[in-house]
Amino acid sequence: MFVDYAKVSVKAGDGGDGCISFLREKYIPHGGPNGGDGGRGGSIIFVADELLATLLDLKHRAHYTTKRGQHGGGKNCSGKDAEDLYVKVPLGTTISTEDGELIADLTVPGQEVVVAKGGRGGRGNQHFASATNKAPRKFEYGEEGEQRTLILELKVIAEVGLVGLPNAGKSTLLSKLTAATPKIASYPFTTIHPNLGVLEFADGTRCTIADIPGLIEGAHTGAGLGDRFLRHIERTKLLVHLVAPAETEPNADVETMKYAFDLVNNELASYSADLAGKAQIVCLTKTDMLTEEEAEEVVTEFRKSGIEMTPICSHTEAGFDWLRARIQEELAQLVEPEPPEAPEPELPGAPY
Repeated sequence: MFVDYAKVSVKAGDGGDGCISFLREKYIPHGGPNGGDGGRGGSIIFVADELLATLLDLKHRAHYTTKRGQHGGGKNCSGKDAEDLYVKVPLGTTISTEDGELIADLTVPGQEVVVAKGGRGGRGNQHFASATNKAPRKFEYGEEGEQRTLILELKVIAEVGLVGLPNAGKSTLLSKLTAATPKIASYPFTTIHPNLGVLEFADGTRCTIADIPGLIEGAHTGAGLGDRFLRHIERTKLLVHLVAPAETEPNADVETMKYAFDLVNNELASYSADLAGKAQIVCLTKTDMLTEEEAEEVVTEFRKSGIEMTPICSHTEAGFDWLRARIQEELAQLVEPEPPEAPEPELPGAPY
């Protein structure tokens, strides 16, 4: 089961309390204070794991907690720090607060972020001795560990995204270009979550392609789960936009296809300016449903509108060599975007 959204609560452990204690030995009946400090509470740390592909585990476990630090003891003995909790999440996971503040974007294997710091241990009475108070009965309670609710969203990491209306042929194209095996059928919404495949070029270099579930009007507002789908192409550098003739009416006029093309682009623009600005390769798919003259007419009419379109066919693989070369050429020209910066707080060190 593919899960790309989870809401979890985290509560780090409280710090241990400081201790009130005094030195008592055979010949030192009234020794000075020797109460130790409390230990640090356990922190909660999220770490990116390239072997995970879904947030399913976090969906099923919505609460994460760690233990508090051990209380301080006599003879200047500090309490033991509690163990930290490491939680694995898939590559491409963004972690935000409920208010939308980005905490981290985990895109590198092994990348870590402390999402809830353990509380600092309280000081024992040894710290409060003074010239006027040699036997202090004062100590500190341990600090509370951080507690908050987090929103986790998984955005697949791929260089190329396939976009288009439902049943535009995206899954078939992905399966032919790569070794991916997405579900394919002749009805809309066959794809209900992103599929990934790896395209290998003639020179041995590779790129990852994501088949994004079909978009419908209003996708940016959540129609057809569109807003959940659109987040998965935010990281892509290049879009391959597929336009297909309607299977029930393959000879429909070009204006219908232009409307479909504009609809998808409008949804991309409504979701974010970044998506609207991504480079696109526009392809006319399912050309086996059209005559050569009909396909050429569609390409010509799109070109009149300033849109370069190339016909391809997944069944015969016509145009595939051109498409592979074009994808490689476009990727070589594009500069890889820097991942969004997010603070990565360090674990607290010694209390004092």
